[in-house]
Amino acid sequence: MRIEEELKLDYSDVLFRPKRSTLSSRKEVDLHRTYKFKYSKNEWTGIPIMAANMDGVGELGVAENLSEFNMITSLTKQHDVKKLKQYKNLKSIYKNIALSTGIKKEDFEQLGKALKEFSFIGFICVDVANGYSERFSSFIKAVREKYPTKTIIAGNVVTADMTQELVLSGADIVKVGIGPGSVCTTRIQTGVGYPQLSAVMECADAAHGLGAHIIADGGCTCPGDVAKAFGAGADFTMLGGMFAGHDEGRGKLIKDKGKKYIEFYGSSSLVANKKHYGGLSDYRSSEGRTVRVKYRGKIKDTILDILGGIRSSCTYVGAPSLKQLSKCTTFVRVTNQFNKTFVE
Repeated sequence: MRIEEELKLDYSDVLFRPKRSTLSSRKEVDLHRTYKFKYSKNEWTGIPIMAANMDGVGELGVAENLSEFNMITSLTKQHDVKKLKQYKNLKSIYKNIALSTGIKKEDFEQLGKALKEFSFIGFICVDVANGYSERFSSFIKAVREKYPTKTIIAGNVVTADMTQELVLSGADIVKVGIGPGSVCTTRIQTGVGYPQLSAVMECADAAHGLGAHIIADGGCTCPGDVAKAFGAGADFTMLGGMFAGHDEGRGKLIKDKGKKYIEFYGSSSLVANKKHYGGLSDYRSSEGRTVRVKYRGKIKDTILDILGGIRSSCTYVGAPSLKQLSKCTTFVRVTNQFNKTFVE
């Protein structure tokens, strides 16, 4: 047993330090990035925000709306050939969607069927809660070998050493985050995790040193947190809870005392396991919660709010583009970042 004494930080532990700026308006800030990926050699240009592959978020309706802003949606693992065939506008948004898969034999087979039918889709998201197993690394190698021209996203991990391992196994993009999500209970259930801001900083440094990229996955509660993720070095930021509760997610609508809510739950929750896998196995426990999210209407309004916040962050620190944000970032540690006097 050993203890690491160095302090690790979350988004709520810091604020941006403002700096002089030559920008006269938020509209001058360019949020688009262009990335060329290490192994696939594919190039992608857009606003590097992703919808998580969670029920009610990683859906085709969400993807259609995010694609209008050149943002990516990682579809849920349940988007098989049959479901994708039912969607008529796939070719109009394919550049901004990722197919998600687990690491079982049947997952590999389902992925193969989907890519045979829809070979134009360029992103594969290999997604597990715990990316630290040898089996996971071996699966990434197998996917890379079979699909050399696809851009592979792999995760989740939170440390530099495993980020490097996944990149060397064939991942173009590593997904970073264990336990920070709004409906994730991994930290409570297992005692495992890593404060998200520090995880992003350390994993970004490791990935960039090998010519790869990272996604900051989870922990964002507001537009300021999304900006902090980018300021910490994330190439992409993945959102779940912030994109939940909208019409386009087609979640279960609940009416209670004149108010509207939409059910939202973690991918490892009891609800998700019952819905997709017939329940939890005896050797497992739930690592996700089910909540009611206040109904939010159209997702476009939320997107505009997030993008407006990021642009404002850039103007405060003097960054003319999202690409420059991390170079202009100085974080200050805080014990309180928000006055909650009138918050219900």
